[in-house]
Amino acid sequence: MTEYGIEVRVTPRRGILDPQGKAVGGALASLGFTGVGEVHVGRLIVFTLQADSEAQARERAQAMCRHLLANPVTEDFAVTVGAPAGSAA
Repeated sequence: MTEYGIEVRVTPRRGILDPQGKAVGGALASLGFTGVGEVHVGRLIVFTLQADSEAQARERAQAMCRHLLANPVTEDFAVTVGAPAGSAA
């Protein structure tokens, strides 16, 4: 088995109320940052995962998202699979 680095980005679905994103967008505007469009605040989850292949690691990470890491009704997720942090690969 190989150890893979997994990054999961979870964001609110478009059209879903995102009060935290709205607050950040308003704060940026009040600080004089212009040209900022819609702001969405999500979360980044990083972990390592033992798997037989990159495809298996991706499949298992996506299953984790569907079952625990993301709310499938209100959130979207993106999984990135690579070498674990700190590795030379």
